[in-house]
Amino acid sequence: MINVALIGAGRIGQVHSANIVAHPESRLVAIVDAFPEAALSLSEKTGAPVKTLEEVMADPGIDAVVIGSATDTHADFIEQAARSGKAIFCEKPVDLSLARVQACLKVVEECQVPLLVGFNRRFDPNFAAVRNRYQQGQIGKAESVLIVSRDPSPPPVSYIQRSGGLFRDMTIHDFDMACYLVDEPVVAVTARGSCVVDPAIGEAGDIDTAVVTLEFASGALGTIVNTRRSGFGYDQRIELLGAEGMLRAENQLENTVQLANEQGTAVANPQYFFLERYSAAYKAEWAHFVDVALGRAQCLSGGKEGEQALRLADAAVESWTTGKTVRL
Repeated sequence: MINVALIGAGRIGQVHSANIVAHPESRLVAIVDAFPEAALSLSEKTGAPVKTLEEVMADPGIDAVVIGSATDTHADFIEQAARSGKAIFCEKPVDLSLARVQACLKVVEECQVPLLVGFNRRFDPNFAAVRNRYQQGQIGKAESVLIVSRDPSPPPVSYIQRSGGLFRDMTIHDFDMACYLVDEPVVAVTARGSCVVDPAIGEAGDIDTAVVTLEFASGALGTIVNTRRSGFGYDQRIELLGAEGMLRAENQLENTVQLANEQGTAVANPQYFFLERYSAAYKAEWAHFVDVALGRAQCLSGGKEGEQALRLADAAVESWTTGKTVRL
């Protein structure tokens, strides 16, 4: 059994709190949030007391922390938790600055505590099955990977302004997934982007539509397609082509009912947002973290993976702004 403190009682914190409470080997024992009302509301739902960050870090009875607070707090909280000897689960990214990430990970390494960075899509049952079946040799050597990732609608500009931009906020999941699937280093990144969904996003200095091409060490290629607006649901698909076949994972639909009549055939839209689409992934991710914290498993998505994905996001930003391919 591990005793867990949750730092951040917002939308993602509520997802994690439910999974912590539901797991037979984890207990939610503290909630921390900069906004007292949010902390109190979640406390009432879960029964876990509201505490200060200082109380959590000083309490030897708290074994682990889940960090779901604002991005600019992640690195500081990770370092504090590491120095307190606690296992750490932190939402991506560790930080928006590569140098800050590297400094933070050095502290984690020195303190020898486990750190899981929340690339939850690695734990999606279908995406994980594609990876596992590729590792089993079912399609031979990977030659190309296609990742389609489209949000149903754009976030507010207030979010865009503090998100780090499309590549560091949204595409970073796809960079991680590409590396996870192909399982070899990326040596070059080419990114193109535009703002065609919401002019306010462009006015904020960001883009809402992008295509990124990755070149892997073997010569295999990756293509990532992003947009902040699909108009029909959360469009999440992957396709891995190998020398001897292909593995594909399609969208999760709102239901599996098909209507067929003389007008044609109709199926349901994809599930609308990430909370529904990746519900199973979040549960599996938490179960994995419990295993890591209890010493039963090696971390599948640690600091190294977080640094790698941010490095690719930075390269994409450079490629987009310069119009050139960035070699790594």
